[in-house]
Amino acid sequence: MADSSSEGVPAVRNGKREQFGSRFLSDPARVFHHNAWDNVEWSEEQAAAAEKKVRENSAAPRVPQEKQVDYEINAHKYWNDFYKIHENGFFKDRHWLFTEFPELAPSQNQNHLKGLLSEDKRSEIPTCRSSEDGPDLTTEEQHECSSSSLRDKTRVSSVEKNVTQELSHLRICADEFPGSSATYRILEVGCGAGNTVFPILQTNNDPGLFVYCCDFSSTAVGLVQSHSEYDPSRCLAFVHDLCDEDQSYPVPRDSLDIIILIFVLSAIVPDKMQKAINRLSKLLRPGGMMLLRDYGRYDMAQLRFKKGQCLSENFYVRGDGTRVYFFTQDELDTLFTAAGLEKVQNLVDYRLQVNRGKQLTMYRVWIQCKYRKPLLSNAG
Repeated sequence: MADSSSEGVPAVRNGKREQFGSRFLSDPARVFHHNAWDNVEWSEEQAAAAEKKVRENSAAPRVPQEKQVDYEINAHKYWNDFYKIHENGFFKDRHWLFTEFPELAPSQNQNHLKGLLSEDKRSEIPTCRSSEDGPDLTTEEQHECSSSSLRDKTRVSSVEKNVTQELSHLRICADEFPGSSATYRILEVGCGAGNTVFPILQTNNDPGLFVYCCDFSSTAVGLVQSHSEYDPSRCLAFVHDLCDEDQSYPVPRDSLDIIILIFVLSAIVPDKMQKAINRLSKLLRPGGMMLLRDYGRYDMAQLRFKKGQCLSENFYVRGDGTRVYFFTQDELDTLFTAAGLEKVQNLVDYRLQVNRGKQLTMYRVWIQCKYRKPLLSNAG
């Protein structure tokens, strides 16, 4: 969250932004011809060196327990200080989100129920799935297999009836909360100064859209609310502690279409992550999606930490008191599936960022995920 180079903006070609994973370094001599390269393979020596560095850091004396308690109790203070210093000038606006997460684009808002039903019709028909995603930027693909049995048609009809009942329930209980009249609702958790929210509001002019955004830092939320493009009729920014089970969100269960987590889950204590995701999952409507992009294991930022900054395995404190965790794909998959969500995408983005002026290379590792709430609960 506090790494200004952490987001790896995709390249732009012919006026169109490319997706991650579309520029490959085939000739090492050309490494400084571009600012970044995708899907870079690590040598065995490089991988072994990264593992050794993390292992040694973890084995070294860790941050004393009394300091760890301070970082937890005063986490809001450290993030407030961060935003007081940097305000809205640290992160760049994330216009790349619409390439990586087209669910945020305006066209996704139209006929949303129809899209949900269409998706579930495909899932009700026998499918052929690829193998589990590996760390090679491959995404799980589902291939529709032909079937025209009466039993499948009956199940699809049942799905349509169930979704209609779900949405009718929403209409009954959704009278008194902000954005209740919206037809497409997005929540960003960990909104910072608004580098995700405002690109969404600028790009997506659907009158049925309403965006909620929250942050642990009251200073960050204040920056969003004081922004010239903040419009209370389209957006609600509020202070919220993702880990506080006694705090409620300003929306009812089963009411959100999209929840965005961009470099935020890594900022909380690992032991509290599962309950946080469980609570968020309940807010998604059937067919709703949770979108995540965060730090992967052995990212450059992890390897730069010095001994004495490790809180627990793969969890560190920065010099400004903010904290960060580095994930594996399996860890994230466990968090989301345990919350009742289905995997749509879980990939690793191995990127080589280049500082052409200083002739420096920086190896980044990020994980990008999409997990969907089933139209029918497992119990159903």
